[in-house]
This record gives sequence, structure tokens and C-alpha cells, in this order.
Amino acid sequence: MPSPVPLDDRTLRVLPWLVAVAFFMQTLDGTILNTALPAMARDLAQDPLRMQGVVIAYMLTVALLIPVSGWLADRFGTRRVFVSAIVLFSLGSLLCALSQSLAQLVASRVVQGAGGALMLPVGRLAILRLYPRSDFVRVMTLVALPGLIGPLIGPTLGGWLVQYASWHWIFLVNLPVGVLGALAALRFMPELTGERMRFDGVGFVFFGAAMVLITIALEGLGSVQMPHARVMLLLFGGIACLAVYWLHAARVRQPLFSPALFHTRSFSVGILGNVFARLGSGALPFLVPLVLQLALGYSPAQAGMTMIPLALGAMAIKPLAKPLIDRFGYRNTLTGNTLLLGALIASLALLDATTPLPLLLLQLALIGMVNSLQFSAMNTVTLIGLRDEHASSGNSLLAVVVQLSMSLGVATAAALLGGFSPPGAEGEAVLRAFQLTFLGVGGLATLAAVLFLQLDDREVVGRDLKSEELGE
Repeated sequence: MPSPVPLDDRTLRVLPWLVAVAFFMQTLDGTILNTALPAMARDLAQDPLRMQGVVIAYMLTVALLIPVSGWLADRFGTRRVFVSAIVLFSLGSLLCALSQSLAQLVASRVVQGAGGALMLPVGRLAILRLYPRSDFVRVMTLVALPGLIGPLIGPTLGGWLVQYASWHWIFLVNLPVGVLGALAALRFMPELTGERMRFDGVGFVFFGAAMVLITIALEGLGSVQMPHARVMLLLFGGIACLAVYWLHAARVRQPLFSPALFHTRSFSVGILGNVFARLGSGALPFLVPLVLQLALGYSPAQAGMTMIPLALGAMAIKPLAKPLIDRFGYRNTLTGNTLLLGALIASLALLDATTPLPLLLLQLALIGMVNSLQFSAMNTVTLIGLRDEHASSGNSLLAVVVQLSMSLGVATAAALLGGFSPPGAEGEAVLRAFQLTFLGVGGLATLAAVLFLQLDDREVVGRDLKSEELGE
């Protein structure tokens, strides 16, 4: 949609780069932290196997606030919300670096996640409103490029900063970028507002409560401090909130996410498949740096560099994703690829001190390729069958599910790791716990194959979604 106000050429040139930098900050932060978890645990006097809350807090906050981003931009304007998001993200980064306890660090990650949740959706919304449709894919391709670079350099940069400086610097590096980004946003981000739609506050509360309670319950399984009775109460409380939300959504005019979305079978299959498939892929960035450092004796820098093949594999397969889907169809591609993904994750259970480094790098590169193909196919099949009036709501729910399922993946992996680790585990016992966890996570990921068998390619033919529209 063309802009309702004239913009100078310089603004139109700079704005995509501004949104791209925000996307880079978000993706970098999502990957730079995992390599630093053992060092952070030592400094905060915590068990390194119980640090999942630091990762989950950010992802869960992002998932919670994604549905609010569009309403906030329409209500307060894109410039105000975008600048506030950068300031929140930078403030959260500073608070993370200053944290003296695990509780302070988790709370600071919530502040950081609040900023991260708003930056990209609001920036993408501004681009959608300012540029004609003929330029949208080109501009979003530019915006998406840093999303590929962030995961590539994040683990390595995190490992080097931890080894040669301190873990605090993985957060402090955000500050100069945040200051420059905020100043640039004040200059170049237009103040766009939209029609003030009624926001489903009641639905947001129940849906958000369900996400928080279920995630905390799963995280509690990985923590020896939380009794199982409390875990069950949280889990059933979360399920009850989710049930109340859907009952509420069925009777209000403008729900947060309409139940009508699930009348499209491909959307239902895609959403549920995302949950199970991403349990495995979401757990990997958390588990792999930990097993390399805690069980196999890698340094932080070595562990970070070992993660590079994951990102390189993902980038290498992207040009082949569409031809493969066109050749084999969504049903066959997703079913076979899901089984392969689960098997590759489970194969990491073979890791031990005798595993050759080239073999490990090959495994991770293959996982990166299979993961990327999985994301492209799942995202497309989820949205491709929706009617135009449901496309925006469906895309928003998909974005929430992506973040939530990755959060659940970390929580599930931590729960399995905690269950397989005897008290005071060291050496071979720690490695054995990781091996069993990889087997469990890989098995959970394969469950999505049963869901993808329910697809009918005849229902999802005829519309071609660009990968830039999907954000991955």
C-alpha cells in the first residue's frame, strides 16, 4: 500500500536498513546467549543445567507481545512504538549485563524480550504501508538478510566474548547499536497510525496466561526446586485458561485469534506440526553448546564456532526449498523431512569424546539444511490455504506459535535433561544425560510426521507465498 504522506527519497532508502538492523539485533540476541550459559552459571553460582529460564524468559515474552504489536502501532504510531522498542531492548540488555543473580537476569530478559517483540513487527508494518506492493518483496528481502547473518555469527561471537572478555559483553554490544538505532528511528521512521480497532483484552489475558502457565510447568519439570504437584497444577491451570480462551473467542466479534482459522485443515495441520517439529529444532541451540562445553570439554569459543555449520546449512538449502516442494509436494516433503529431522537430532546421542570433529560438523550442517527446509515448508503450508480476511490473523498466530514452540522446546529439553541427570552428576553421567535427552527430543520431533500425513496437496495448490512474506 502506498504511503498516505509524501516521503523523501533518503527516508525510503534508509528505512529498510533501519528495520534490517533491528532484525539483526533480535536474531543475534537469540543465538549469542546459548554459548555463554555455562560461564554465566559459574558467575551466578548456578547449576549450568538449570539455566534454561534465561532463554525461555526472552522467547516467551516475545510470543506474548507479538499479538499486541499491530494494535500498539495503530494506537500510538509506528515511530513512537519502534523507538520505544529499541529503548526497551537496549535497557533490558544493560540490566542483563548488570544482573547479580539468576532472578535479576531472568527479569531483565523479560524487559529485553518486550523490546524485541515489537521491533520487527512494527518495522515490517511500516514498510507494508509505505511501499507499493511491487517493491514489497524486494524490500523485505533486504530486511531478511540480517536474519540469516545473526544466527551465523551469534554463537561464535558469544563464545569469543565469553572466553576473552566476559559474558556481560554479549549484552553490552547491543548498547551502541541501540543508541544509533533509536536516533535513526527518530529521524527516518514515519509516524504512521491506523484505524483504532478494538483489542481483545480478555482474550489476550487468557491466551497469555495459558502460554505462561504451561511453559513454567514444563520448565518446572527440569528444576529440582519445583514439586511435581505444583507442576501439575500449573499445567492444568494453563490448559484451563486455553479452554476458556477458545470459548471466549467463539462468542466475541473480534477475537485475538479467530477459531475460524482452524476451519482450514492445512492451517490446523501446519500450526500443530510447527509445535512438535520445533520442539526439536528449538532445543538444539540450547543443548549443543552445553554438551560441547560441559560433557566434551570444548572452550566457549570452540563451541561457538562449532555451531556455524547449522547456519551455513540453513542458508545453503534455501534456494532448493521451493523446487523440492514443487517436486514432491507438501505432504511427502514434510512427512519425510520431519522423520529425517528427528533421526538427525537423535543421532547426536552418539556424541562422545571420540567423535571426530568433521563428523560432528557434518551432522550439524545436515541438521541445518533439514531444519531450514522444514521451516519453509511448514510456514508456507500453514498460511497458503487461508482466505484473505484471515491471512493477517493467521500470520500473527503462526509467529506466536513459532516463538512459543521454541520456548517449549528449551523447556522440554531442560526437563528431560534434569530427569536424566542424577544429583551431583559429573563426567560420564552428564554425557549420558545429554545422550538420552537428544534421543527424547528427536523422538518428539518425529511425532509431527503423523500430523503432516493428514495434508492433502490438492488443498494447498494454487497460491505461491514468498519466503520473505513468512519471515524465515
